[in-house]
Amino acid sequence: MALVNERARILANAKVGPNLYLMTLDAPDIAAAIEPGQFVHMKVPGMEAHILRRPFSVYARDVRTGTLEILYQAVGFGSEHMTGLVPGQCGDAELIGPVGRAWHPADAKRALLVGGGVGAAPLFMLAESLAAAGARADVVLGAQTEQALTCRARYEELLDAPPRCATDDGSFGREGFCTSLVAEALAEASETGEQYDYLAVCGPEPLMKIVAGMAAEAGVPCEVSLEKRMACGIGACLSCVVDTVDGKKRACVDGPVFDARKVVW
Repeated sequence: MALVNERARILANAKVGPNLYLMTLDAPDIAAAIEPGQFVHMKVPGMEAHILRRPFSVYARDVRTGTLEILYQAVGFGSEHMTGLVPGQCGDAELIGPVGRAWHPADAKRALLVGGGVGAAPLFMLAESLAAAGARADVVLGAQTEQALTCRARYEELLDAPPRCATDDGSFGREGFCTSLVAEALAEASETGEQYDYLAVCGPEPLMKIVAGMAAEAGVPCEVSLEKRMACGIGACLSCVVDTVDGKKRACVDGPVFDARKVVW
């Protein structure tokens, strides 16, 4: 589908974790068209002096109600400004979308999804689509604290088995990084003869690099979702270039989802 420029009313904007906020937007055209892993490029209301839009992965969508949900972290001027947007009192957001390359699990029968921090959000629609197709999806989540595992409850509601979790401070699940849980899941799948045929990972770049290496060693096809700063969001400005074995690619239109084997880390 061609890109849509849609005015989106902000329906909700609430704090859901440490510096984490969930925004719900009324955007029926994009909600009907977006695929798991794609994103929207937002012109934030009240920031007219800042002409550049901001890219946000879509956490969830409801075609029936025509809504999108975006999980975002307050880390700078723009996102801090967003935390103060009050539904009914602020202007509409303006969205370009759906943008980018989606996840491509092909005909996966058993998938492993790995989300670090807010990287758990861009994987949720993928988990939903895998479940709808009758595939088994196992999920590993990592965050700094239990409160930062914002997406855990929704994954628990969706999945047959709860996600394996790790927190840096040990407040929930295993203490430390979630990479050890990934290694265990891959090893268990190999030992039982029920190997994964797809792995998707989103989160901090060091996590994605490590998990991509684990997948390659295990012989499991792996895709990563790369976050890059971008200006135009439509492939014209070349500000979000990713180095790959096939040359330089644009995260906005050639990604954000890439075959992990082709990324030059």
